[in-house]
Amino acid sequence: MASIMRTATIFVLSALLLLQVCSYLAMSRSLQEESMVARHEQWMAQHGRSYKDDVEKAKRYNVFKNNVEYIDSVNNAGVRTYKLSVNKFADLTNEDFRSTRNGFKQAPFPRSCKATFMYENVSAIPTSMDWRSKGAVTPIKDQGQCGCCWAFSTVAATEGINQLTTGKLVSLSEQELVDCDTGGEDQGCGGGLMDYGFNFIVKNHGLTTESNYPYQGVDATCNTKKASNDAVTISGCEDVPVNSESGLLKAVAGQPVSVAIDASGQDFQFYSSGVFTGSCGTELDHGVTAVGYGTADDGTKYWLVKNSWGATWGEKGYIRMQRDVTAKEGICGIAMYASYPTA
Repeated sequence: MASIMRTATIFVLSALLLLQVCSYLAMSRSLQEESMVARHEQWMAQHGRSYKDDVEKAKRYNVFKNNVEYIDSVNNAGVRTYKLSVNKFADLTNEDFRSTRNGFKQAPFPRSCKATFMYENVSAIPTSMDWRSKGAVTPIKDQGQCGCCWAFSTVAATEGINQLTTGKLVSLSEQELVDCDTGGEDQGCGGGLMDYGFNFIVKNHGLTTESNYPYQGVDATCNTKKASNDAVTISGCEDVPVNSESGLLKAVAGQPVSVAIDASGQDFQFYSSGVFTGSCGTELDHGVTAVGYGTADDGTKYWLVKNSWGATWGEKGYIRMQRDVTAKEGICGIAMYASYPTA
């Protein structure tokens, strides 16, 4: 009888303990959920985000939650050379993000800049370069939800060569390219290629300023009056040899260079700081500008890349991407489609 009572007591105590554990876990999950809801509300306020109805808000909250959990898991693991952050893209799925923020047309289009490479025989290459410190890079811009990264890359490289040639840094108009360079493969917010952008500037006898033809972030009819007020001209453009980081290094040592990368990954979407060494493919979908290179404190060589997603993304709008990798095409295909304008 005593044995039965002891067994019963143990059973009851075990049941109570199990109930307490379950209750604690449920409470913990509830608190975590409340914390995530509060985090989402704070994030919405910080970024001025609102939704059309409760259904859309619930959908975006779930996306936000999944993204935050992923970001926290990556950062807490502490095994990567870079950090992620809960940035302004945190309520977008990776598919949503790619469809609005990228816009480089990867297709079997022929390269349209000259095959000659004026930096081919350059041998004296500085160990590091940062064209920002030399006054050849304008402040970070934001393409918004228009897939015209190609125009921002084209403009950034053109701004660079103009400053190196004239000594004057002039912010140029991406909107002119979006609205007016539509006769070929470049299709405004629908995507384009930097080679074609450079050729448009040549044929158009120049490009006007940002202040004269400001960015709107949408496709619009070409304002020929504004577009005719040219501020900067280029003579042409040249392509960097394909799949050659050494060639790209020579070019970037000489001027800011337009490059295409595969920016489709989730880590790229939420990149915050450090040298990006993450996994990515070579399905080129985003046009950016290589404005320098260097070596991090831990010895990792990197490319300094200017993006067009605003100054709150990455390192104040920039990303450092690993340089001298084993793959000949470079990390994320950075050495596959590089070109630059000529004065």
